[in-house]
Amino acid sequence: MSLAIIGSVAFDTVETLYGKKNNVLGGSATYAALGASFFSPVNLISVVGTDFPRKYYEIFRGRGVNTLGVERKDGETFRWEAKYHKDLIHRDTLSVKLNVFEGFKPVIPIELRKARSLFLANIDPELQGWIFKNVSATGIVACDTMDHWIATKKKELLKLLGKIDILLLNDEEARQLSGESNLLDAARYIISKGAKKVVIKKGEHGALLFSGGLSFMVPVYLVKKVVDPTGAGDTFGGGMLGYLAGKRRITDRDLRRSLVYGSILASFTVEDFSVNALLKVKDRDIRQRYKALMSLVRF
Repeated sequence: MSLAIIGSVAFDTVETLYGKKNNVLGGSATYAALGASFFSPVNLISVVGTDFPRKYYEIFRGRGVNTLGVERKDGETFRWEAKYHKDLIHRDTLSVKLNVFEGFKPVIPIELRKARSLFLANIDPELQGWIFKNVSATGIVACDTMDHWIATKKKELLKLLGKIDILLLNDEEARQLSGESNLLDAARYIISKGAKKVVIKKGEHGALLFSGGLSFMVPVYLVKKVVDPTGAGDTFGGGMLGYLAGKRRITDRDLRRSLVYGSILASFTVEDFSVNALLKVKDRDIRQRYKALMSLVRF
């Protein structure tokens, strides 16, 4: 079962307690696609500049990610720079250069216009809405967002909710979108606007699944050292959707497991800069962390 992922592919410059890395592979769709690739074939739809090296295409292809939908345009690839605080939770965004991603309207190959499932990674809600005119998904459709889009494109985001099955956002964004301080009330508001289910990511405190009311809580898989949290939320969403894309009929148990797998894959992402740790993960590593997490929450 194929999964189409639409979002940004970027060069990140990131500084944490453990050093600084310049112009490494990043972007919401990058992390989501690599996370999903452990469970499902992935069709990546994005845009890069002529400065995007061939070795990064090989990284995607090595993980079974189809890059036919990655448009190459004259100009520079999207660049993002940030410095994390000592708590590795808060960060300062130092620079955002959209470059070829500005005004991006993907040229979607005919072969990719019919996808089993669709994940709209963290991009402009107007573009997310435009995608529905060009990609027909017969399975589950999920959407991620962020505080910037809620502040500047709230109307467009709310309009989008009626078209999707799952909205993913963090706790601060859920409160911002709904105007509610209580997460139960926030999720109830979002579902009233059309989203069938809501996943609220709480960083180091795990994630919550709402379907009507609170349906499930998954803890974060704790690692010995968090090196770089960039992309953890995107990996979480990708892992979750990748797992669900492989199911013909999604049960409540599948939904719960998808959050567990999302949490596990995000735990690998934070152990190194960029996608370095994800590229080293084997299926047995995922199984080991799955068993360990299960043993911690069973009572």
